[in-house]
Amino acid sequence: MTIHQNLLGGPPPTHLPDDPEPREALAAGTAPAEVAAQHPTSSLAWAQLADDAFERGAVVESYAYARTGYHRGLDALRRSGWKGHGPVPWEHEPNRGFLRALHALARAAQAIGEQEEYERCTQFLKDSSPTAAQTLG
Repeated sequence: MTIHQNLLGGPPPTHLPDDPEPREALAAGTAPAEVAAQHPTSSLAWAQLADDAFERGAVVESYAYARTGYHRGLDALRRSGWKGHGPVPWEHEPNRGFLRALHALARAAQAIGEQEEYERCTQFLKDSSPTAAQTLG
Protein backbone atom coordinates (compact mmCIF):
# COMPACT_ATOMS: atom_id res chain seq x y z
CA MET A 1 0.00 0.00 0.00
CA THR A 2 1.29 3.44 -0.93
CA ILE A 3 1.37 6.13 1.73
CA HIS A 4 -1.00 9.02 0.88
CA GLN A 5 -3.16 6.76 -1.29
CA ASN A 6 -6.72 8.04 -1.54
CA LEU A 7 -8.75 5.20 -0.02
CA LEU A 8 -12.08 6.90 -0.73
CA GLY A 9 -11.60 6.77 -4.49
CA GLY A 10 -12.14 10.50 -5.06
CA PRO A 11 -9.91 12.75 -7.11
CA PRO A 12 -6.64 13.88 -5.60
CA PRO A 13 -6.34 17.45 -4.28
CA THR A 14 -5.51 20.08 -6.85
CA HIS A 15 -2.54 22.30 -6.02
CA LEU A 16 -2.17 25.38 -8.18
CA PRO A 17 1.36 26.39 -9.11
CA ASP A 18 2.87 29.13 -7.02
CA ASP A 19 2.78 32.63 -8.48
CA PRO A 20 4.50 34.70 -5.80
CA GLU A 21 4.74 38.04 -7.64
CA PRO A 22 1.11 39.15 -7.20
CA ARG A 23 1.03 37.93 -3.60
CA GLU A 24 4.26 39.75 -2.77
CA ALA A 25 3.12 42.92 -4.54
CA LEU A 26 -0.15 42.98 -2.57
CA ALA A 27 1.71 42.29 0.68
CA ALA A 28 4.04 45.20 -0.11
CA GLY A 29 1.07 47.54 -0.45
CA THR A 30 0.77 47.77 -4.22
CA ALA A 31 -2.77 48.75 -5.19
CA PRO A 32 -4.83 45.67 -6.15
CA ALA A 33 -5.88 47.33 -9.44
CA GLU A 34 -2.24 47.75 -10.37
CA VAL A 35 -1.48 44.14 -9.43
CA ALA A 36 -4.46 42.88 -11.48
CA ALA A 37 -3.33 44.96 -14.46
CA GLN A 38 0.20 43.54 -14.22
CA HIS A 39 -0.97 39.99 -13.43
CA PRO A 40 -4.45 39.60 -14.98
CA THR A 41 -4.49 35.84 -14.42
CA SER A 42 -4.07 36.24 -10.65
CA SER A 43 -7.24 35.24 -8.84
CA LEU A 44 -5.74 36.72 -5.69
CA ALA A 45 -5.57 40.23 -7.16
CA TRP A 46 -9.18 40.01 -8.36
CA ALA A 47 -10.31 38.63 -5.00
CA GLN A 48 -8.67 41.56 -3.23
CA LEU A 49 -10.39 43.99 -5.60
CA ALA A 50 -13.70 42.24 -4.85
CA ASP A 51 -13.13 42.48 -1.10
CA ASP A 52 -12.19 46.16 -1.28
CA ALA A 53 -15.23 46.99 -3.43
CA PHE A 54 -17.57 45.08 -1.11
CA GLU A 55 -16.18 46.88 1.94
CA ARG A 56 -16.95 50.27 0.39
CA GLY A 57 -20.48 49.19 -0.59
CA ALA A 58 -19.84 48.76 -4.33
CA VAL A 59 -21.55 45.36 -4.46
CA VAL A 60 -22.01 45.11 -8.23
CA GLU A 61 -18.37 46.05 -8.73
CA SER A 62 -17.40 43.44 -6.14
CA TYR A 63 -19.47 40.85 -8.01
CA ALA A 64 -17.69 41.65 -11.29
CA TYR A 65 -14.23 41.47 -9.74
CA ALA A 66 -15.09 38.23 -7.95
CA ARG A 67 -16.48 36.65 -11.11
CA THR A 68 -13.27 37.54 -12.97
CA GLY A 69 -11.11 36.02 -10.22
CA TYR A 70 -13.31 32.95 -10.10
CA HIS A 71 -13.04 32.32 -13.84
CA ARG A 72 -9.29 32.96 -13.86
CA GLY A 73 -9.05 30.41 -11.06
CA LEU A 74 -11.15 27.84 -12.91
CA ASP A 75 -8.82 28.21 -15.89
CA ALA A 76 -5.78 27.65 -13.65
CA LEU A 77 -7.38 24.66 -11.94
CA ARG A 78 -8.15 23.01 -15.27
CA ARG A 79 -4.57 23.58 -16.44
CA SER A 80 -3.47 21.85 -13.21
CA GLY A 81 -5.51 18.72 -13.96
CA TRP A 82 -8.73 19.51 -12.07
CA LYS A 83 -11.72 17.76 -13.67
CA GLY A 84 -14.53 19.89 -12.25
CA HIS A 85 -14.64 18.46 -8.74
CA GLY A 86 -12.41 17.42 -5.91
CA PRO A 87 -10.45 19.10 -3.15
CA VAL A 88 -8.76 22.47 -3.64
CA PRO A 89 -7.04 22.75 -0.26
CA TRP A 90 -6.88 26.13 1.52
CA GLU A 91 -3.71 24.87 3.18
CA HIS A 92 -1.90 25.18 -0.17
CA GLU A 93 -1.37 28.95 -0.30
CA PRO A 94 -1.48 29.31 -4.13
CA ASN A 95 -5.08 27.97 -4.01
CA ARG A 96 -6.23 30.82 -1.75
CA GLY A 97 -6.77 33.37 -4.50
CA PHE A 98 -9.29 31.13 -6.24
CA LEU A 99 -10.99 30.19 -2.97
CA ARG A 100 -11.20 33.84 -1.89
CA ALA A 101 -12.68 34.80 -5.27
CA LEU A 102 -15.25 32.01 -4.95
CA HIS A 103 -16.19 33.21 -1.47
CA ALA A 104 -16.40 36.83 -2.70
CA LEU A 105 -18.63 35.74 -5.59
CA ALA A 106 -21.00 33.96 -3.20
CA ARG A 107 -21.09 36.98 -0.88
CA ALA A 108 -21.77 39.46 -3.68
CA ALA A 109 -24.35 37.17 -5.32
CA GLN A 110 -26.26 37.03 -2.06
CA ALA A 111 -26.06 40.81 -1.69
CA ILE A 112 -27.63 41.39 -5.13
CA GLY A 113 -30.32 38.77 -4.63
CA GLU A 114 -28.84 35.98 -6.75
CA GLN A 115 -29.81 33.30 -4.23
CA GLU A 116 -29.25 30.33 -6.54
CA GLU A 117 -25.73 31.47 -7.39
CA TYR A 118 -25.03 32.23 -3.73
CA GLU A 119 -26.06 28.68 -2.78
CA ARG A 120 -24.10 27.10 -5.65
CA CYS A 121 -20.93 29.04 -4.83
CA THR A 122 -21.26 28.42 -1.10
CA GLN A 123 -21.60 24.68 -1.67
CA PHE A 124 -18.73 24.70 -4.17
CA LEU A 125 -16.52 26.41 -1.58
CA LYS A 126 -17.47 23.86 1.11
CA ASP A 127 -16.89 20.96 -1.29
CA SER A 128 -13.55 22.36 -2.46
CA SER A 129 -12.18 23.25 0.95
CA PRO A 130 -14.07 22.97 4.22
CA THR A 131 -11.19 24.87 5.82
CA ALA A 132 -11.63 27.79 3.40
CA ALA A 133 -15.38 27.85 4.00
CA GLN A 134 -14.80 28.02 7.74
CA THR A 135 -11.90 30.50 7.54
CA LEU A 136 -13.62 32.90 5.16
CA GLY A 137 -16.98 32.69 6.89
